[in-house]
Amino acid sequence: MTASLPDPLHTPAPDPLRDPWTAAMRRALDEAARAPGAGDVPVGAVVLSPDGTVIGTGRNEREATGDPTAHAEVLAIREAARTLRGTRSDGTPPDGGRQAGDWRLTGCTLVVTLEPCTMCAGAIVLSRLDRVVYGAADEKAGAAGSLWDVVRDRRLNHRPEVITDVLATPCADLLTTFFRSR
Repeated sequence: MTASLPDPLHTPAPDPLRDPWTAAMRRALDEAARAPGAGDVPVGAVVLSPDGTVIGTGRNEREATGDPTAHAEVLAIREAARTLRGTRSDGTPPDGGRQAGDWRLTGCTLVVTLEPCTMCAGAIVLSRLDRVVYGAADEKAGAAGSLWDVVRDRRLNHRPEVITDVLATPCADLLTTFFRSR
């Protein structure tokens, strides 16, 4: 039996900027595929702690909940803040956790399948996330460089690092399939 060698012409070169985020993006894609309600756009997000542990997940739930702010990013950020603070999902504080009032997600990374909109970009800045990683660009409503660049606006007091195009094709394909079926 002869082992085949990888074809260097068809093997992508390692990408030190994007490769570290592919596992988290696959987790965000899994969240996106679970977008619940009829009509919920399949966008998924995860928040990683500074050590890379998933501390928050979210998927679009606007249609399912009737909440216009129930974007994947906002839901993941809320869960991450509760996790770091040590607050249960019902709002009650368990033993331990961060001090009351500590809502900052300093050192954390948001990984999302679609470039954040202006609302989500504002939430990213206000939550003090260190980094946002996204898959597909959003030419119609993107606020991390495509249409606007809220997250890197020099007038704001916090500007996270932005990493784009991580698993962009599968992220875009999920959205294309969704919108073609409508």
